[in-house]
Amino acid sequence: QVQLVESGGGLVQAGGSLRLSCVDSGSGFSRNDMGWYRQAPGKQRELVAVITSGDSTNYADSVKGRFTISRDNAKNTVYLQMNSLKPEDTAVYYCNAKRWGIFLRSWGQGTQVTVSS
Repeated sequence: QVQLVESGGGLVQAGGSLRLSCVDSGSGFSRNDMGWYRQAPGKQRELVAVITSGDSTNYADSVKGRFTISRDNAKNTVYLQMNSLKPEDTAVYYCNAKRWGIFLRSWGQGTQVTVSS
């Protein structure tokens, strides 16, 4: 069964850092755009960062300059380095694959990030 497995979340103080990982067990990883998304309690899921199959990146305004998305095609893994974390970054973080604007995978369990003030 194809699945996405996110890891690396945790509890961190404001100003701290975390590195999230997401392994995609499906095929065609290198051809897919990969994105990190987050959902805070009572809010809709939002896009945080995306890296295309050509390694172009784009970020939500709220995380620009603090978060960095990267990928390792040999490991079918996408990463999210999060620095200078803020309490408003608290959410469950998910990854997913896209091609031609269509999500390719079912959502995984996500990984909880909690930033204390």
